Parts: sequence; C-alpha cells; structure tokens
Amino acid sequence: MGAAYAKCFDPSGARYGVPTYPWRLAPEGLCTRRQLRARGLRPGGQPVAAQVMRINRRTGGPRVAFLYREELAKPVRPMTSRKWGALALAMLARRTCPACHRDVGYCIPTSLGMCGQCLSTSDHAA
Repeated sequence: MGAAYAKCFDPSGARYGVPTYPWRLAPEGLCTRRQLRARGLRPGGQPVAAQVMRINRRTGGPRVAFLYREELAKPVRPMTSRKWGALALAMLARRTCPACHRDVGYCIPTSLGMCGQCLSTSDHAA
C-alpha cells in the first residue's frame, strides 16, 4: 500500500471524523453531488456520509469530494416558469453590449466589457 493511499484510507472515520476512501474507490450507494445530479437527484438536506480524498502531487495537499447516500437523495426540483424567466433575463443581460446596447448573440467576455464590433471601433479611434 502506497503512502498516498494510506493517507486517504480511513473507513472508520477515526482520523478525519467521516469515513474516507481513496479516489475512485468509494463503496456502492455513495455518490458525489455531480453524480447525484446526473441521475436527476439532489442531496436533499442529508448530512455528508463519507468523502473521497486524493493527494495533489504538485502541492502535496489533499483534494476532497463529499459523498451522499443515494437511497436518501431526493429528486431534483423542476424549474418553474418564474425561474425560466429569471434565467432568460440574466442571459439577455450577459449578451447585451453596454456600449451599443445591442443583443450580440453571445456572452460578452467580462475581460473586454464590450462586443467585438465596439472593441474594433474603439481600437481604430485610439
């Protein structure tokens, strides 16, 4: 057993306070938030059941992902019409150029702060 594996293997939870498993070696029935979401589920307020840990080779520090019990997970709440509307307005705001006030059809990079056409005209003026 390697040293990194030994640091990450604590199924009793004595060292970290919660059962800890090495990366990709979690027992069946435990899922991360992303895995739950891919199955159409959410944690639903349940406490963390375990964690998977991996030692970062560059920094030497651990990377941790929390695990939840799949049988206690609840289905994802459906989007309401109000949420869809709020999302549409937020995306419209990201696509609207603050300089020319047009919907340019793509999300404007925050690093530029304006659409490509306004950026090219401001470069020629400078």
